Amino acid sequence: MLEALTFHEAVPGHHLQVALTQELEALPEFRRNLYISAFGEGWGLYSEYLGEEAGFYRDPYSRFGRLTYEMWRAVRLVVDTGMHSMGWSKERAIGMMEENTALSKHEVRTEINRYISWPGQALSYKMGELTILRLRAKAEQALGENFDLREFHDRVLGNGAVPLRILEAEIDEYIAGRSRALQAGNQ
Repeated sequence: MLEALTFHEAVPGHHLQVALTQELEALPEFRRNLYISAFGEGWGLYSEYLGEEAGFYRDPYSRFGRLTYEMWRAVRLVVDTGMHSMGWSKERAIGMMEENTALSKHEVRTEINRYISWPGQALSYKMGELTILRLRAKAEQALGENFDLREFHDRVLGNGAVPLRILEAEIDEYIAGRSRALQAGNQ
């Protein structure tokens, strides 16, 4: 699981994300220190995906580690929703997580306590990742061979942590601007 953890927490994950935000001197200080879970953790999960896409999970063990993380994330969507929307007991949530993840009993209890005290935070990871992946697919489709992944990442991270609706507006603006520039260059 070390590779997935490293991609999530270091580069291209949170370390890079936070370091870039700290360099955005045009943002007020509170914005440079703002953390929006869906944006930040979405970027973390997306970073794990980038590791897969780039071929960094080179053997079955590292791939299994990433898939173990994916299973944990899937189960916690069920557990968070179960506890906060469906009235699940703590014991039921613990049982679900123990039966369906590779986490130790101690990790399961720690995670369940976290989900109890922070409703929806576990969901925010996947919501953020899915939003970034959807916006990337939208930009790839709109720009075709002119899509530049580095440029897309610059736009995702270029304003610091923002709500997902603001991120979507930013990417829509990026797509429109690139499309206009391409049309102007082709005429």
